[in-house]
Amino acid sequence: MIVRPIEVADHAAWDELYQAYAEFYGVDQTADMRERVFGWLTTHAHEVNGFCAELDGALVGITHYRVFARPLAAATGLFLDDLFVSPDARGTGAAGALIDAVRDVAKSDGHSVVRWITAKDNARARGLYDKIANETAWVTYDLNV
Repeated sequence: MIVRPIEVADHAAWDELYQAYAEFYGVDQTADMRERVFGWLTTHAHEVNGFCAELDGALVGITHYRVFARPLAAATGLFLDDLFVSPDARGTGAAGALIDAVRDVAKSDGHSVVRWITAKDNARARGLYDKIANETAWVTYDLNV
């Protein structure tokens, strides 16, 4: 398993994985939306960064992350926005390897936490998350504008 930053040459494989991720969560996403996100990831013109997991020469997983401020802690953290592993590659350690890569960035850059959210019913992913991280008591809200 190789985990590395997402590169321009990963476009087609990343697009397939990100589209599958959106479908997994029932999110309507257009090709234009994915193009915008891929541009953020590869031009560094945005706060979003990403890693991919490569197994036997094929991309099997992706994650995106960004810095966020933690005023009460007088610190910063990394927010893991997206994490997806292709169904065929689940159980290979790709998800854990991607999270470890984000944790390594957090450690090296002096951030105090890596934080993410997932759906309550995402049992398979939560099985991993419960082993490596602490579930919080916080409830998430969205205020659409």
